[in-house]
Amino acid sequence: MSPLTLLCLVIHLEELLPCLFLQAGMTYPSPDPLDTQSGGLDFYGQRPWRQGHQSIDPTDPEKEKMGILALQIKETDVPHSELIIALLSNAVAQFKKYKCPRMKSHLMVQMGEEYYHAKDYTKALKLLDYVMCDYRTERWWPLLTAILTTALRCAYLMASVKDYVIYCMELLGRASTLKEEQKSRIEKNLFKVLMNKVPEAEAECDPASVSAARSLWTDRMALSGSNEVMVDMQDYIPFIQCKARFQSPSFHVDQPIQLQVFLRADCPHPVSFSKLTVSLSNQEYNQWCVAESSGQDSMTLLPGKARCYDFSFVAKTEDVGKKVEMTGVEMMLGSDSGRCVFLSWRGAGGDAASTQEALQASRSSRRWGRGAEARQEPDWDSLTLQHSTMIISRVPKIRVQLCHQPPALTNEMYCISLSVQSQEEDVARDVKLTAGLKPGQEAGLGQSTHVTLDGSSVCDDNAPALLTDVPLGDLKPGEKLEKCVYMKCVSTGPRVFLFHVAYSIDTAVEGRHIVCKCHKDETVTVETVVPFEASVKFVSTKFEPLERVAVDIPFLLMTDVVSSSPCPLLLSSSCLQLQTITSNTPQLQSQLQQVVLQTGECASECFCLRCPPGTSSSNTVATGQYVISWRRKSSGADSPLIQTTVSLPHVILESVPLYVYADLPSFGRVRESLPVRYHIENRTAQVQEVEIAVDPSDAFMFSGLKQVRLRVLPGTEQQMLYNYYPLMAGYQTLPQLNISLPHCPTSTSPALRRFLPQRIFVKPQGRQPDDASIAAA
Repeated sequence: MSPLTLLCLVIHLEELLPCLFLQAGMTYPSPDPLDTQSGGLDFYGQRPWRQGHQSIDPTDPEKEKMGILALQIKETDVPHSELIIALLSNAVAQFKKYKCPRMKSHLMVQMGEEYYHAKDYTKALKLLDYVMCDYRTERWWPLLTAILTTALRCAYLMASVKDYVIYCMELLGRASTLKEEQKSRIEKNLFKVLMNKVPEAEAECDPASVSAARSLWTDRMALSGSNEVMVDMQDYIPFIQCKARFQSPSFHVDQPIQLQVFLRADCPHPVSFSKLTVSLSNQEYNQWCVAESSGQDSMTLLPGKARCYDFSFVAKTEDVGKKVEMTGVEMMLGSDSGRCVFLSWRGAGGDAASTQEALQASRSSRRWGRGAEARQEPDWDSLTLQHSTMIISRVPKIRVQLCHQPPALTNEMYCISLSVQSQEEDVARDVKLTAGLKPGQEAGLGQSTHVTLDGSSVCDDNAPALLTDVPLGDLKPGEKLEKCVYMKCVSTGPRVFLFHVAYSIDTAVEGRHIVCKCHKDETVTVETVVPFEASVKFVSTKFEPLERVAVDIPFLLMTDVVSSSPCPLLLSSSCLQLQTITSNTPQLQSQLQQVVLQTGECASECFCLRCPPGTSSSNTVATGQYVISWRRKSSGADSPLIQTTVSLPHVILESVPLYVYADLPSFGRVRESLPVRYHIENRTAQVQEVEIAVDPSDAFMFSGLKQVRLRVLPGTEQQMLYNYYPLMAGYQTLPQLNISLPHCPTSTSPALRRFLPQRIFVKPQGRQPDDASIAAA
């Protein structure tokens, strides 16, 4: 059956009910007009008293009247309400299936009314109460008022005290569309219930049901121990509105916490109540948030007038940093001698319509702008709820200053000077300092940052990133103390350092003595940069790059230190920590002692090294480390030196069968003899046969063996002397020796003579001094 067909049947059955109620007091006629002699009818649906009559007009009006009366009396035995409820239930299921919520709610209201007519008030109240939530949400006040009126009748006829009180309060509220005289009557009934008296009957109630309800009300009022009624106001739109708020989102611990509770009555007559309490998340504060009636007019609400109740209390020092929230507001109507109704609002108040009203108020305030500024009383709809506040520490009266020289350099003991001066009127006790890396940054920064108070030496990796609760003693009024905190940053990048100074001080709040814990935070962002770039390389004695290092042959180590620091650097000293190789000089001395580098400047060193002859030449070996001792030039003389270690590159060793080197002067002179002595060492365990040939040069004449063949015993040395005669000035190429080993074909001539000098500087021939010119001079 379709929903439309069900509705038609329901409407048809409802139209029959008024006729039934009009004829309910009449008796059945005699003789029975519905009785037929034949026991049947000529046509289906034909009236029995019209048998054999074909005209539309009745033959006997009196008989027609009695026949209709008999039909109406028989109709009273049919349970119409049950039939209507069954049909409405099917219709509700259909509209629910096809997702028509408003039509479903309308039919549920009709079902509730049918239950009311059937005197099943419990089911009627259950259905109506379920539907009222939708009408409150959609703000259909006339429909809600009609449903509430029916629900109030059910509650009265059931003698349900709580439901009766709830619906009375809602019909007195701002959502009700009843007239003032109707609200006055309902308010009087409500006050009668509060005084433990029987209320008057509601209009349009069945007289028989009213008499039964009065006896039920009399029994309810006579019962002892059930005089308290709890009503949760958040789900209704009552005649008393409540809005509570803390006067500030946060309070200092040395300030009294103040909150306000605004109440307004929408009923026609004044309302008196006995008690008002505010419940907080910390129950220890509840004792300070209670207002009880002490006079006749002290707890009375006038119609349409808002009234404010102020509460204040002192927070505990243990609650600093915590939130204090309102968990509920409770108002007591009535008295202990009668009946007590406790109106309870969750949180900071409000009811089912408050959210939408606050939204409309905010829109209107934005639209009209300054129109509300001229009002002396605050607009009720514009009052906002503030259900929580934060308790924060007392405002510190100390001055904290930081002094440093950014940026920080890697691995240095970066000094930040902290100055704390008291501006308190009393002694600041137990001053403590927490300093170091601010928590919440990258995880790797905590492992690469170390903080200490000892600046006389470089801290190790066990130093923490944050020093906590460092005692600084007491501070008298106006006293000043200074402390230096040293930071060691292993890696580069920005860091945020926190300096937290905490202390305790005695103070009084509203006559109560408390100990306040104050603190002040200062943060500073420090960028860490690399102080310098150090590079090392191995070269031959001719300053040529080396790919391999020959065993027991000297070579050079070149180091370059380029400053990238924005501040001057003092290079105190440097040293080599050698492993496989050794120094070719008796004692290594640093060439960077007390050298000051500006930004971009470079300092270089050169060391002559040698690989010992017993070293294996088949693999790569580590050479050692280069250590630089430095600090800022602006730091004090007692500041610790920072040791920066640079690992030297690994080298590949090789052994040479024949080592050839030359002894010659540092320069020559044109047309003057230049003696050159060549040394030929046999580094093998065999006798080496050596063939030597001298390639002439255009810049030199020479005397000596131009071509020779000789034998060199194992571990011995042969020397050959040549006299070179320079012919031209400048850098000139020396005559080259071609060396070959017939018994060692892997050793080529270029490889054997790579240790020999290739060029030499030749000075021009000087003039002979004249004796006369000398005398004249």
